[in-house]
Amino acid sequence: MKVFDEKHIKNVVLLGSHGSGKTTLAETMLFEAGLITRRGRVEDKNTVSDFHEIEHERGSSVYSTVLHTEWRNYKINIIDTPGLDDLVGETIPALRVADTCVLLLNGHHGVEVGTDLVWEHMQRYDRPVIIAVNQLDHPNADFDATVAQAKEHFGSAVTVMQYPVESGEGFHRIIDLLKMTMYVFKDQGGKPEKQPIPESEKERADALHKELVEKAAENDETLMEHYFDKGELDEDEMRQGLKQGMMKRTCFPVFCLSALRNMGSGRLMGYIDNVAPSALEMPAEPLVDGGELACRADGPAVLFTFKTMVEPRTGQITLFKVMSGELKEGTEMVNDNTGGTERVGQLFIVDGKDRKPVEKLAAGDIGGTLKLKETATAHTLHAPGRSIKLMPIAFPEPRLRQVIRATDQKLEEKLHAALLEIQKEDPTIVMQYMRESSEQVIGCQGELHLNLLKWRLSHQYKVEVAFSAPRIPYRETIRRPAAASYRHKKQTGGAGQFGEVHLRIEPWYEGMPKPDGVSVRDEQVNELPTGGKLVFLNCIVGGVIDNKFMPSILKGVMEKMEKGPLTGSPARDVRVIVHDGKMHPVDSNDISFKIAGLQAFREAFTNADPQLLEPIQEVEVRVPEDLMGDVMTDLQNRRSVVLGVEGQGRYQIIRTHTPLAELDRYSTTLRSLTQGRGTYREKFHAYQPVPHELQQKLVSGHKEEEVMV
Repeated sequence: MKVFDEKHIKNVVLLGSHGSGKTTLAETMLFEAGLITRRGRVEDKNTVSDFHEIEHERGSSVYSTVLHTEWRNYKINIIDTPGLDDLVGETIPALRVADTCVLLLNGHHGVEVGTDLVWEHMQRYDRPVIIAVNQLDHPNADFDATVAQAKEHFGSAVTVMQYPVESGEGFHRIIDLLKMTMYVFKDQGGKPEKQPIPESEKERADALHKELVEKAAENDETLMEHYFDKGELDEDEMRQGLKQGMMKRTCFPVFCLSALRNMGSGRLMGYIDNVAPSALEMPAEPLVDGGELACRADGPAVLFTFKTMVEPRTGQITLFKVMSGELKEGTEMVNDNTGGTERVGQLFIVDGKDRKPVEKLAAGDIGGTLKLKETATAHTLHAPGRSIKLMPIAFPEPRLRQVIRATDQKLEEKLHAALLEIQKEDPTIVMQYMRESSEQVIGCQGELHLNLLKWRLSHQYKVEVAFSAPRIPYRETIRRPAAASYRHKKQTGGAGQFGEVHLRIEPWYEGMPKPDGVSVRDEQVNELPTGGKLVFLNCIVGGVIDNKFMPSILKGVMEKMEKGPLTGSPARDVRVIVHDGKMHPVDSNDISFKIAGLQAFREAFTNADPQLLEPIQEVEVRVPEDLMGDVMTDLQNRRSVVLGVEGQGRYQIIRTHTPLAELDRYSTTLRSLTQGRGTYREKFHAYQPVPHELQQKLVSGHKEEEVMV
């Protein structure tokens, strides 16, 4: 396997909406370079990229796939990504390690919903961008309209590098404004014939060429001076200026393609070779400690893992980018995330499901290895010595949460093991065991993501599962003080049980004063595992209850706090004042005072005007301006309190406080209301009182459940 040096390696990620032709372009790039002898088709289920069973079944990409091609002594690493927002967990890691984004636009659909969504993720990583208008041979293709939409959505940096003489079924000629020549393709595509620009296109080509020259010149003062002096830049000067423009994101060059008919891919690959930056030319990577790591051939060996795959026979495969230095087989590396040492045994590059061994990988290259013991996605591995830890990948929070269970209870352990394995591959799948409801909750990005998870569990792990809405984690508290006492007395022959506790309870809040009428001997502030606090005051005087029994009283109170009287939900934010009681010199013991404390607290809580609390989420909805009304109405119907609305380009950002109980499958509703153009994110804000009518309904439902049990 040929080894490329760090100056001749380019890393690109293919991005775009579903159906924009990313997989077909990747296949064509491999074919054009001679790495495959026959181009596969998505419809025929034989492409190098889409090789998983689920991808064949769906007819589209589900996973990001790493490939490579070679073009004029350059190695181009390609990451083909899915075009659906539910599968963003595959797209974001690819963006993290790519040095250039190739954004595909469908020539007859223009800028689509999926394009806008992926653009938002691209913005966060600030990578150079090439725009490729694909499928220009479609009968309804419109290059000019697509470019106009791109400028409207992505700004004035969109710069025409090529344009087709004709779009549609007659598409076979492309005018290149950098080389000022026309490429003429045969019907089957392949290598084009170079011809002079026809007179009928001269005026347009000259005008667009001038715009391209100005765009190249504006990024460099020296080039600008040359342009003013000569009125022109030569091809090398333009390449220099365009590279700077791409790195500053002031230039997004636009290319023409029919990936299916192999028209234009060679020119795109040549531009990637000659102009797109290599990893060595990209800005230094930020480190967690505030420092930076430059990609240097003579730097320390550093890897960043961006994808984990688990195969039944092979085990764990880890894909990584060499962020600095050189990596050879057998190298000992320190995992800065775990502190452990890993030995990189085998080294290989990946082309879909094929792995090709290599002896070493240079700085900036992408490769893989097997069976790293403790390494997961987004970990940093480095040569022994000083600590180096690259910034982690920020994955989005789940937008859909469901309880998951095996339909056959005997397979619950197998299900749990399968979910842990899947989570290694897809960090956007989040598992959470809800202790108070004894539910295993799975978090996903949406309905499609959830359905794909179900497919994998059924087909790969042979576990059938069912989903249901998770229980809302309500809490209970009190609104006024109350007092109660309880005497526990039991005689069963021999030693009996006796304990009497007098206590009062109050709503607790931060900074509340000491209680009146009692002397506080001891105060314990207990942070509850379910949130909130229990403040326990020992105000016993005269020794009516021995100090050794106070922990037992507290234990009884804590036990009852776990299941409040309204709905069996945990209680929170209560102050308990134990001020009197009685004990027996023989029959009093720990269990007696635990029971007395529990029963006294239960009675006091019931008499203290108990209040049910519900979790309120801080929600931020991003929605196109023309669809804001429907979304706002829906949010208000969900008992939302609108905090504000602000503009962000063509979108409006709506911020609300919304009860968690009203957000079940909200991502599905939002996509329906906005034709897939709306997105949202949420995080926990606070617990707030449930409205009276709803509280009555929930309490009645809980009582009915108890009767049935």
